[in-house]
Amino acid sequence: MPEGHTLFALARDLHEAFAGSSPEVSSPQGKFAEGAAELTGRELLRATSRGKHLFAEFAGDRWLHVHLGLIGSFTVDSHAWTAEVPVVGQVRLRLRTNEHVADLRGPTLCEVASPERVDSVLASLGPDPLRADADPDVAWARIRRSSRSVAELLMDQSVLAGVGNVYRSEVLFRHRLSPFTEGRRMKRASWRLVWADLQRLMPLGVTTGRIVTVEDQVLDVEAALGRGEVPRLTERRSSVYKRAGQPCPVCGSKVRTQVVAGRNLFWCGRCQRRT
Repeated sequence: MPEGHTLFALARDLHEAFAGSSPEVSSPQGKFAEGAAELTGRELLRATSRGKHLFAEFAGDRWLHVHLGLIGSFTVDSHAWTAEVPVVGQVRLRLRTNEHVADLRGPTLCEVASPERVDSVLASLGPDPLRADADPDVAWARIRRSSRSVAELLMDQSVLAGVGNVYRSEVLFRHRLSPFTEGRRMKRASWRLVWADLQRLMPLGVTTGRIVTVEDQVLDVEAALGRGEVPRLTERRSSVYKRAGQPCPVCGSKVRTQVVAGRNLFWCGRCQRRT
């Protein structure tokens, strides 16, 4: 499932491509035909995201609300088109101007929402580390009262918005935190480390289009950005994610895996003992 950095970058691209324009909105697949008819020709005012939810505000108090789910994708093509753009695959929603085309495929949710509906969705979500208005104490208040494990809580979008399985596994490993510590037994200092690390790592995902969590790669990306260069990653690496049975990069013991909150958690039983 796309994690929060993907949606943040997508909202940025949609805003840059369509904000201030009145795109033609269609549903080549037909499943969103009624919603498309309601939005087409209206000015798109802004696009934004919160966690794994995407919102585009249109004139007249209409919002496009999208959740990509496990297999959804939303592509934004920045080329100018002078002819009809062929539809490839099952396109639920298409936004088009003379300069841009954006196609949505396979979402879990695609709806026209009222401002009240948008407010309700936002109220149900925890803070998003990518947003400037995020308050980590809101998440901490929910964590410290919970008997669920930290690994479960980090995947709960009502606690923390935008974090998925990769960031969960990797950030807990980076701070040697046991994923099975109950939230109410987690130290506040540990939560602050996790939050600060997510605020450091997730923007790198927005910039590079990849999840970057291995420290030497993190430092390389940060150094490139500091020089004003485009970071170049030649390989996708992780410390524990999808490395079950392989040696831990720190202690050499085998990386373990277990289904937690519906997804395969990866961790090192020897390194990750901190609460």
